[in-house]
This record gives sequence, structure tokens and C-alpha cells, in this order.
Amino acid sequence: MGDQALLSPGRAGSPRHADLGESARISRSDTMARQARADAGPRRRTLPQRVAYWHAAIVIGLCLFASVVPSPLYHFYAVAWHFSSLTLTLIYATYAFGVLAALLLAGRVSDQIGRRPVLLAALGTLMVSSVLFIAARSTAWLFVARGVQGLATGAALSAASAALLDLHRRRDPVSAGLANAVASCVGLGLGALASSILVQAGTAPRTLPYVMLLVLFAVALVGAYWMPEPVLQRSAFRLTPQRPSVPAGIRHPFLLASLAVIGSWSIAGLFFSIGAQLSAHLFNTTNVTIAASAGITLTLSAALAQLVFQRAAPWLGASAGSTALAAGMVLIVIATAANSSAWFLAGTFIAGAGFGVAFLGGLRQLASVIPAEHRASVMSAFYVVAYTSLSVPAVIAGVVVTHLGLETTFEIFGSIVAGIALIMAAEAWRTRPTSKVS
Repeated sequence: MGDQALLSPGRAGSPRHADLGESARISRSDTMARQARADAGPRRRTLPQRVAYWHAAIVIGLCLFASVVPSPLYHFYAVAWHFSSLTLTLIYATYAFGVLAALLLAGRVSDQIGRRPVLLAALGTLMVSSVLFIAARSTAWLFVARGVQGLATGAALSAASAALLDLHRRRDPVSAGLANAVASCVGLGLGALASSILVQAGTAPRTLPYVMLLVLFAVALVGAYWMPEPVLQRSAFRLTPQRPSVPAGIRHPFLLASLAVIGSWSIAGLFFSIGAQLSAHLFNTTNVTIAASAGITLTLSAALAQLVFQRAAPWLGASAGSTALAAGMVLIVIATAANSSAWFLAGTFIAGAGFGVAFLGGLRQLASVIPAEHRASVMSAFYVVAYTSLSVPAVIAGVVVTHLGLETTFEIFGSIVAGIALIMAAEAWRTRPTSKVS
């Protein structure tokens, strides 16, 4: 099979067809550039296509960056406004369900009206959410700010992910999948790191992290304004509820990508909800940055592994990465039971590397077969699975931890994630190319 495994269903695999396909892609790219210049009019200049491509990746990373910025602050909020761990779990859930609502309501909007208008509206709304966090004076403000942030994030992720495929100069799904995966992991890790450092510094901890976000979103908004519009055939805006839509021909690659994201993002959600508490316990520290080190290690090791193993075949990355994720989770469970901070950190690094490679492998298999006219809707469905995986286990863990305790909760959920990862490894292995005996 080889390279033919990355071709869309129904696309011929002969060299002649490959040349024709490449010519068609280049022609579409040129047409897109001409259309973007025409749409811009004589006075509006646009970013070069390569710069716009990397800006779309930065928007994805920035959305994930912003999603974890409030996490180190929840202890301060709980002390100041006297709310319980259940309330904290509900605040977290408000954000996640806001993302899901946006994906279900507006997942296809950028296919209709274009990527750029959706990105401009979403980034502007994310700036509003930062102002709401700065102005927060009670628990109710946190619910509103998190809900607004979730809605805007869902719209931005769908449009930016589709724009990555649109704007790549060769329309290469492998490169676009790598950029998406690395941006997501780096965004999560750097968001937790930057926020925890600002909180630990102690200077206006409930304000500075959101001022930082406000500035970053403003810069991203300017970049989105100057982006070329890659959607050529646009229609009227229609905001209608919809089920996640995946064309029948790519449902198996979507299943593989879903299994990868369920295993990887569920452990990320667990780490960013109760992982800091476990780290503080195992390291016996009150330092906010050290407590956040588990989530930071998990996501940054994921990004590093994605860069190192980027050339691995998607099926191999998904299978080997899921196996490493399972091994890392078993080590974390053992470390939690033995109260060992060293084994916990080692397990987190291994699980993070597996998380990154498995996520990348699944995403690359999916990105290589998405039809152009379904890019936003399929990526919306993908992120519905991702954010369900990120939110539901974290919400359940937040409730369970009050009854069973921190260590037992982590052991139970870690074991479940390890089981899901092993299922993913076996399923991905079944998709490997097989040699035909002549």
C-alpha cells in the first residue's frame, strides 16, 4: 500500500493521476490566491499564503493556551469566593460545553461564509472573555467568562483547523496535521506554564494572566484581518443546530482519530483538572508552578515527540504512541499508589510522548482523506470528540475525587485511559500496509 494509504477514497494512485492531482492542487492554490486578491480589493493587502498558514496554526495554539490559563487561579477564586470543588468542576464544564455548543451550532459556518469572518468574530469574542475575567467579582462572573470563552474557542478552532488545510501551499494533509497537533500541545503546555509563573510571582495574579491573553488575542485579530480568504464559493450565513457530520467514505479514519483523541485528551483533561493537586501532594509543595509541572511535562513532551517522530507512518505513530501512552499511565498509577514523585514525573513524560505521537498519527490519517468541501464540518466533529474527551472525564473525576480521594481517583481513571489506549493501538495496527506475496 505505502503512499496510497494516504490517498483519499476514490483517488487513483498511478503516477499519471498523481501528476494530474498535483497540477490540480497547484491550480486551485493559484485560483485561491487570485480570488483572495480580488476579494481584498485594490486597497487591502493580505499576508503571504505561507505566513497566513502559520498564523492559522498560532490561532489553534493560542486557543488551547487560553483554555488552561484560568486553571492555576482556581484556588485563589475558591478561597476568595468560598466555593466548593463541585462548583469548580461546573465552571470547568461550562467552558467545555461552550466549545461543544459552538462546534454543533457553527461548525460549518466557515464553509459557508469563509474562514476569515469566523476567525475575526471568534478572536474578538475571546478578547471580550478576557475582559470579563479581569472584571470578575463573584463566582457568577467566572461562569459567564468561561462560557463566552468556550463558545468563541469552538468557532475559532473549527475555522483555523480548516484554514490550515486550505492555506498549505501543497495542500499537504500530513504537514497540516503536524502543525495542528504540535500547536495544540505547545499551546496547552505554555498556557499552564505562563499562567502559573504569573500567579506564583504574586503581582496582581487575578489580572495579569488575562491582560496577557488580551494582548495576544489582539495581535491574533490583526493577523486574521490580513489573512487571505481561502473559501472561494461562499453562501449566506445560516446558524442551525446540526449533528457532527462525517462522510461515509472516511468514517474508519475518523474512528481511528477519535480513539486517539479520546485516550490522549482525556488524560490531558484529568491532569488539568486534578493533576495539580496530585503534583502538589506528591512533591509536597505549595509552589504553583511546581504543582502545574505535571500538565506542563505531559503536553510539552507530547509536542517534542511529535516533532521527533513526525515522519513515522500514521498507522505506526497511532499504534506505538498509544502503547507508550498506556505504559506511561500504568507507571503513573503505580507512582500514585507508591507516593513516588520521581516515578510520577517519569510516567508523565512517557505518557505525554505517547499522547503526542498517537494524537498526531490519528489526526494525520484523518486529514489526508477529508474532502475539501467538508473540511470545517469534519474538523468540528473531530473537536466535538476531543472536547468531550477533555471535559467529561474531568467533570466526573472532579465529582468522584470528593468521595474516593485524589490518589484512588487518579488510579481508576488512569487505568481506564490505559485500556482505551491499548484498544487504539490494536485498531491502528490492523490498518498497517500488508505485503502481497507474488
